[in-house]
Amino acid sequence: MRSLKRRLEIMEIAVKMREGAKLPSYQSEGAAGADVSAALDSPVAIRPGEWMMIPTGLFLEIPAGFEIQVRPRSGLAARHGVTVLNSPGTIDSDYRGEVQVILINHGKDDFIVHPGDRIAQLVAASVVKADFIEADELAGTERGEGGFGSTGV
Repeated sequence: MRSLKRRLEIMEIAVKMREGAKLPSYQSEGAAGADVSAALDSPVAIRPGEWMMIPTGLFLEIPAGFEIQVRPRSGLAARHGVTVLNSPGTIDSDYRGEVQVILINHGKDDFIVHPGDRIAQLVAASVVKADFIEADELAGTERGEGGFGSTGV
């Protein structure tokens, strides 16, 4: 049996934290996302169909050429119908404000977020900038202009 090996690349990200905040943390060796926690003074309720910005107490210094994606935690979605509204959210390398997570409750019951609850995960990703060039025509493809289900269910 072949053993696949690849050197794991680790990028350092400077994190400034306000009191009560927790550093993002990976919950397993193979986790792509680091869990981020709610930095609240007291619990808050998100009613069904509503969304709320939840502070994390974290301020990041992301290296140029990278972004941090804010993604849902699968357990919150599966058990409670709670997810990140603008998923994946992007934290740009030049943003220095507090990281906040927009949670939406698609469930049937109020969802209570307690101080310190893990509410989302952060994934570091490299960014490739595009040079958008105006064109009179585009190269043709078999698909053409077909979209939104045009290739089948």
